[in-house]
Amino acid sequence: MNLKQLSELLGLSQTTISRALNGYPEVGEETRQRVLKAAQETGYRPNRAARRLATGKAGSLGLVMPISPQQSSDIHFAEFQSGLAEECLKHEFHFVIIPAHPDAEDQAIRGLVSGGAVDAYYLAYMREKDPRIAMAKSLPVPFIVHGRSLGLETDYPFLDVDNEDAFRASAELLIGLGHRHFAFLNGPEHLDFAQRRKMGMQQALEKAGLALPPHAVTHSLMSDEWGYRNARIVLQMSPRPTALLVASTVLALGAVRAIEEAGLTLGRDISLVAHDDDLQLLKPENFTVPLTTTMSSLRAAGQRVAERLIAELEEPGKGPPLQELWKADLVIRASTGPCAG
Repeated sequence: MNLKQLSELLGLSQTTISRALNGYPEVGEETRQRVLKAAQETGYRPNRAARRLATGKAGSLGLVMPISPQQSSDIHFAEFQSGLAEECLKHEFHFVIIPAHPDAEDQAIRGLVSGGAVDAYYLAYMREKDPRIAMAKSLPVPFIVHGRSLGLETDYPFLDVDNEDAFRASAELLIGLGHRHFAFLNGPEHLDFAQRRKMGMQQALEKAGLALPPHAVTHSLMSDEWGYRNARIVLQMSPRPTALLVASTVLALGAVRAIEEAGLTLGRDISLVAHDDDLQLLKPENFTVPLTTTMSSLRAAGQRVAERLIAELEEPGKGPPLQELWKADLVIRASTGPCAG
């Protein structure tokens, strides 16, 4: 079914049909619904090149995927992309990914925008005083940040998880169970979410009169292998920690392996709380000892980011709120228990 055939079927001009499908206000609602219904029933899809010529819009959202020889693939990034792609598909938007070295993200974003490849885009992996925010404000298309940037005014559109609150609550749970010796397997130190998680944990410990020694905190990529390596390091501390906070279930996968290898029983000899991004292939309840977690879905965050960008494109200034801070749910399972000592 092409535009000419749909025009003949409905007895409407091709211009009227195009305007109805593209949301022009001069098309009556009854006509619009009739066109939409016919398009759905016949499987008609507008020619994207023609739509772009008519509206000046690419019908695309964009992101930059940081990549370098030292950077491994990231299941967390992929999960977020899945949610973003689902929402794009729902609204018939394209989803444009451009790879770039982490040091060249600015140029990549500028290229996407200046080339007209995208109508809006998002930024991820926020850092302290992140210079990309000032750059994003200078460009003529909408953007949204997944996360926040310590050291900057929060005068930009963002969606973030309250990482401080999540890890403060995790530490308070363990303190309430009698634990006094803690360790923390964290994400990369330069990233905003990792700094905020550490801050939340430290706040809870300080309130209880406890300290988190510098050598009890590790920073790394969030992978199974790094979880295993870093857990082995902190388990050799003296005194050995009885409470372990972990920045992701992927890190926890390796940490649990190291705990079992050391002959310790999770939930009895050592308690563990991890952050769960609701990864489809790694559920905390499916571990040998189900993990206590703080949970916030990365896929849902990706969907929301796309939803907000598309809403801003369709009705500028009338969409969802500028900023959203999601609370993580604390789900208690068998990996936490009273301190054995």
